[in-house]
Amino acid sequence: MRRLEALSNTIFGVAMTLLAYDLPKARGFAKAPSWIDLANAYAQPLIALMISFIVAGMFWFSHHRRLAVAPEGSRGEVFLNLIFLLSIIILPVTNGLYGTYRLDSVVAVVYGVHLTFVATLNALLWLLALRGRGDPELLATAIFPVFALVFGTVMAAVAPFVAQFLWCLAFGAPLAGWLAARRWPPRAN
Repeated sequence: MRRLEALSNTIFGVAMTLLAYDLPKARGFAKAPSWIDLANAYAQPLIALMISFIVAGMFWFSHHRRLAVAPEGSRGEVFLNLIFLLSIIILPVTNGLYGTYRLDSVVAVVYGVHLTFVATLNALLWLLALRGRGDPELLATAIFPVFALVFGTVMAAVAPFVAQFLWCLAFGAPLAGWLAARRWPPRAN
């Protein structure tokens, strides 16, 4: 799992850096841009970049926390981790699409489905890491983003502008974990 951790650091670092690849370049302007030109060129891609960067950072943190909780894993768990990392590698692709066509419902749904897939893989890996342990805080923290992202993705089909705000609910995962820990204290092993 230590080798997987080193690989994941590289993958997350490269994927998070590539999120900026689709930002408009200065050569795209025929002359020095006005404030309105800059806002029109950069607003959508920057919103997508910020959402994707924060989401990737959240999953990077969760991934490292999970590897600390379960420092050993089966061959199947390593393979599932690799699929999780593949879903992170694809993030710059869907981010670029979303940054260009953020208010299109089809694109917003594709982006939301991708984020939900990443969250679902993360939650599944947490379920495997917490097998036999009664830790409602970690479990709720892992599962909550899936529900928030599904809700936002469903909304993306009818109101793509609203979906971006609903996806941000996934960042409430620590609060969901805290509430779960208060409601269901961890059981003794």
